[in-house]
Amino acid sequence: MSRPHGLINCAILHERIFDTVERRQQLQSWIAAEFPGRAFELAPASADASFRRYFRLTFADDPTSLIVMDAPPSHEDCRPYIQVAKLFRAAGVHVPQVVRQDLEQGFLLLSDLGTTTYLQALTADNAHTLYAEALGALMCIQHTSRPDVLPEYTREKLLQEMELFPVWYLGRHKGITLTEKQTQQLYEVFDRILDVNEAEPKVFVHRDFHSRNLMLSTPNPGVLDFQDAVYGPMTYDLVSLFKDAYVHWEEDFTLDLLARYWETARELGLPVRGDFAEFHRDYEWMGVQRHIKVLGIFARLCHRDGKDGYLKDMPLVLHYLRKACERYGELKPLLRILEQTDPTVTEVGYSF
Repeated sequence: MSRPHGLINCAILHERIFDTVERRQQLQSWIAAEFPGRAFELAPASADASFRRYFRLTFADDPTSLIVMDAPPSHEDCRPYIQVAKLFRAAGVHVPQVVRQDLEQGFLLLSDLGTTTYLQALTADNAHTLYAEALGALMCIQHTSRPDVLPEYTREKLLQEMELFPVWYLGRHKGITLTEKQTQQLYEVFDRILDVNEAEPKVFVHRDFHSRNLMLSTPNPGVLDFQDAVYGPMTYDLVSLFKDAYVHWEEDFTLDLLARYWETARELGLPVRGDFAEFHRDYEWMGVQRHIKVLGIFARLCHRDGKDGYLKDMPLVLHYLRKACERYGELKPLLRILEQTDPTVTEVGYSF
């Protein structure tokens, strides 16, 4: 398996800085052309793990703010965002309204869902209510699911995501090269995980349905960052929500919410498994796939993209992954690799 290059070199960094300045001027010119004669200000709103950037746009003559998505066409495509926004809005979910668009330049002007994320708003007192509302939005999305609308979350795609783990997390981040036997055992585990994932009922999948992409809003929640939505395993978004890489809850709390979701989903006629134990096993194994992927992505963001802020979230992801591997004998080869790379993991991130 080939190893990635190291950190971005100075020439690439200089090119990115230059492109950022030039891009900002291009964005300001577009807004000025869209709103001639109106004074405006742009302030950073948020950033994510992609090349997209977001700015909050305010006008001197209007207290209402808007959000500008800057998605350079050479790296990002705005069309999936527009498609999924229409799809989720039709399902009754609160997503940003696309106010203006320029696909050629990669600019979208969106309605503003506010400044408070679930991650910022969650407390032990309000968590049950906020998560119940998030589950309501998720079930609205799932209830309108049908094949051949969104890209299929294929076995090949799920495997490609897990392969980030040996390349970026083990190889680049930990400096570990697996033996031939370990590699064979790891890929046998991957196959077992994929067999369980593939056997799940299929629905629309947001793919990042977690506390940083849910906004405290009216109606609640506002849902962001859905452009990578697919048609795939039913428990995927539940894992994103309850085994969140950025906030930790005790398992009895999330298990209670998961059971309530399962009961309501059955009443609504969603294609959920009839046996809760089978449903919960799907959820656990889907979590293993996602957390293997996330470790690889966080390592790649650090070592390829220079975004080391995600490293602080690795211990919680490792915690989830180890707990699942300890419960299922078929995952023991993966657990042995984790024990080799991270023999003691005591921190579990931000917790209530």
